[in-house]
Amino acid sequence: MKLLSESIIQFFHKQGCVVVSSIDNKGFPHSSCKGIVKIENGGRIYLLDAYRGKTFQNLKNNPYASITSFDEDRFIGYCLKGRAQILSKEKLDEEMIKAWEDRITSRLTQRLLKNIRGGTKTHPSHPEAMLPKPEHIIVIDVEEVVDLTPHHLK
Repeated sequence: MKLLSESIIQFFHKQGCVVVSSIDNKGFPHSSCKGIVKIENGGRIYLLDAYRGKTFQNLKNNPYASITSFDEDRFIGYCLKGRAQILSKEKLDEEMIKAWEDRITSRLTQRLLKNIRGGTKTHPSHPEAMLPKPEHIIVIDVEEVVDLTPHHLK
């Protein structure tokens, strides 16, 4: 695994969601949005996958994946590449489930505050509150970090 710097960890913690890319059985990339549950500085990232959809199926057949996120205001971003595994509900400890619940609560709170301050209307039912309890979590061991910040801004 690749060690992650504190600045990269903080960057990803600030993101509402990340783009996870996997490879389908025809060799094509598939991308979907996932929420980060936990990041270890040793290079392990835990992601919620609320549904057993294409990402789930792809990772069962091919463990290679990437996690990408960017901040368009600061013009920085990262792509973390590695191998994934799927931990079933039975292997999830209470700490992991609590971390996910805390993450959802934080996202809901931030969305509500943003909407109140800006007068923005959101989906009336708040999508995060409707997510099912996790049946499994995707764990990615990072092997490569790609800094997406343009060279002239570093």
